Amino acid sequence: MRFLQNDDLGKLLLRLCVGVLILLHGISKLMDPTSLNGIAHQLSGMGLPSFVAYGVLVGEIVAPLMAIVGWQARIGGLLMAVNMIVALILVHMSQLWTLNSQGGWTLELQGMFLFGALAIMFLGSGRMAARPD
Repeated sequence: MRFLQNDDLGKLLLRLCVGVLILLHGISKLMDPTSLNGIAHQLSGMGLPSFVAYGVLVGEIVAPLMAIVGWQARIGGLLMAVNMIVALILVHMSQLWTLNSQGGWTLELQGMFLFGALAIMFLGSGRMAARPD
């Protein structure tokens, strides 16, 4: 079963899965500027400058692309994780301890994104990358 021991392929699959799925959220926000305005409004309501909302584009477009191609994947993972923590704080705090109708955690998607990004940060890109780290 030696073929099942391929850490680099596993890292590639993780990078592609997390990166592509978060990137789709970023593209959606980029295509609908009103979503960035809503984020800016939430941030200003918390006393933060509204321009910080553009950090979403870093966390959901630039960072996933870094992970997908394997260039500075650890930094990309960190940026995606920070993006997810901010999203949890801004949008999902009321759901943190709730279950959905099927009995799963309400925030399982956000949790998978956060912990997948952290895994990329700690594991790095592997050899199947533009610039292995």
